[in-house]
Amino acid sequence: MKILSITAQKPHSTGSGIYLTELVKSFAQMGHTQAVIAGVYPDDTIAFPPEVAFFPVYFRSQALPFPIAGMSDEMPYESTIYRQMTDEMLEGFAKAFLETAQQAVESFQPDIILCHHLYFLTALIRHKFPNRYVVAICHGTGLRQLQKHSLRQDFILEHLQSLDHVFALHASQKEVIQKICGIDSQKISVIGTGYNSAVFRELELPRKPAVIFAGKLAEKKGVMSLLRAIRQIQAPFPLKLAGGAGNEQELIEIHQLADACHNPVEFLGRLDQPHLAEAFNRCTLFVLPSFYEGLPLVILEAMACGLNVVCTDIPGVKTWLDNSIPGHNVHFVSLPEMRNADEPNPESLPAFEAALAKEIEACLALGSPPSFDLQHLSWNGVCSRILQFIS
Repeated sequence: MKILSITAQKPHSTGSGIYLTELVKSFAQMGHTQAVIAGVYPDDTIAFPPEVAFFPVYFRSQALPFPIAGMSDEMPYESTIYRQMTDEMLEGFAKAFLETAQQAVESFQPDIILCHHLYFLTALIRHKFPNRYVVAICHGTGLRQLQKHSLRQDFILEHLQSLDHVFALHASQKEVIQKICGIDSQKISVIGTGYNSAVFRELELPRKPAVIFAGKLAEKKGVMSLLRAIRQIQAPFPLKLAGGAGNEQELIEIHQLADACHNPVEFLGRLDQPHLAEAFNRCTLFVLPSFYEGLPLVILEAMACGLNVVCTDIPGVKTWLDNSIPGHNVHFVSLPEMRNADEPNPESLPAFEAALAKEIEACLALGSPPSFDLQHLSWNGVCSRILQFIS
């Protein structure tokens, strides 16, 4: 089968970019022919299998003189916020991607066009190729954009509803897709997520009591709340933060909060998968205090590396874990009161941070977690489910 994957932003970076990259690798292993369209910068390094055709759309270029449009308002690289894009920027975005898509479709002749994110580019592709088989994977952030502002919303919703199929990460997300996008339930299937078992596994490294976070260093990822929670715990342990900055002002505030902690805080920067796996193997507890997620694959990666896990009770995640990994060792903390899709009510943060501190302290006292068989959560399995629903 010939599969054309499309994303508006960088592959290999952020959860959805890694999701796309791992699907491409697994489809290649399964013998499928592929091409990829992605938004990148001219100096970016692309690491797909050599047989995969790559069609770049360059930002910071003559055609698109602005940064990459990010599905989150804070990205781990320089980006443009969708709601701040002018009509001129949107028209340039559409022209650049559609010209590249036309070239890719004419030369590659895909059987399936697989778009990532239920948002503007996916709607453009559906509109441009009404007679092609076009499907999309929802990573959650497109839904968040649709909830927060009305940029081209009528156009987006009209064309999302005409997609041939949509893939949700978990059952709760499927319900939200139906509610926000008005897509027929029969056209939405749950495929879950996967992880790279060749990279994320237990290694023979010295492991000391330590807490680690991996993701964007941003307020909406709960990093500021995590640092305030750490200050409430008396036990001595290091906190390690792996990831790139959301924006410079937030990074300054994060460093200020880190300086005020009595426990040492180490900034690891953005790590590739092997180095992240190594960092996980040197710690005992992974914490994801995020206020909004789709289905965070980093939880699986941390579990596979032998970590106990604390996570905010993001809708749908616990149910998916209960069904996929019975007896899992993920400990949940209730979200604070939310006043937007991803914005906590400031008045509810002290209670949330106290509960987070209590859970972290309790989990630091736990021994090594039980071993789990996660092989059924491979990327090949996700690819097989995608093909099963559209073949």
